[in-house]
Amino acid sequence: MSFFNKIFVGSLLLMLGFSTVSLADESAKLVVEGQPMITRVKAPSHMENVDEIRSGWTFRIKETQSLQMDDFENPGMIFVDKGLDLWNKVEGSKNKACASCHDDASEFKGLRTVMPRWNESANALWSLEDHVNNCRTEQMGAEPLKWGAAPMDSLIAVISLQSRGMPMNVKINGAVAPLWEIGKELFYTRVGQLDMACSNCHEDNYGIMIRADHLSQGQINGFPAYRLKNAKLNSIHARFKGCMKNIRATPYEVGGDEFRALELYVASRGNGLSSEAPSVRN
Repeated sequence: MSFFNKIFVGSLLLMLGFSTVSLADESAKLVVEGQPMITRVKAPSHMENVDEIRSGWTFRIKETQSLQMDDFENPGMIFVDKGLDLWNKVEGSKNKACASCHDDASEFKGLRTVMPRWNESANALWSLEDHVNNCRTEQMGAEPLKWGAAPMDSLIAVISLQSRGMPMNVKINGAVAPLWEIGKELFYTRVGQLDMACSNCHEDNYGIMIRADHLSQGQINGFPAYRLKNAKLNSIHARFKGCMKNIRATPYEVGGDEFRALELYVASRGNGLSSEAPSVRN
């Protein structure tokens, strides 16, 4: 085949929607450092329109999938190392570090799988970021960290890593039930100039290609996640904010009541999947 014929055929394939980009191996098994992960499982009973839930990892191309299977290759682990430095850093008026009260981060094994959850003493729904900042202000006398900033995301990655491989088990009854209902309503409410809801992409159309991306179910069991798109760790609320911007909507406040409720609802949609943080995504 001549050079010009090759160009013509290549252009024709692109016009027809074909691509040479490798697709996800949806039947692949996620094993990280010898530890198998649950990436597909029967949907929780409170999900009405999906029979099986899937980790976002199953929608990624093979090359991206492989990055998460090896901690040495996983770029998110760089931020875990930075988080460990912060864990041992003495700060605040009380001259303490996280390590001053918590000998080892492994004390938090299992915590990521139940977050967010109701905090009785605070009478509020708490995310992991709330735990970090409460310890800093009350125990260390230090300034709170900004949600979605690198120092906070790095510490959250350290804490989340302790639960890797454990199934998500977010509670939706009791005091959080009204907030869960608010989160559910937000998930299905159309907003923005594009008049879209979370469900339009992550429930109605997951599995299809949109431009160069493979739409997932929007599961957050792998967060904080390293995104190849912006080459950094991304928090749950930062991702919500990014999605709202994509549909030309005015984002809710990171750390605000709306995103807290949405985090609760979306997290509960992943019950049964393994906690994967730090995961690798597009």
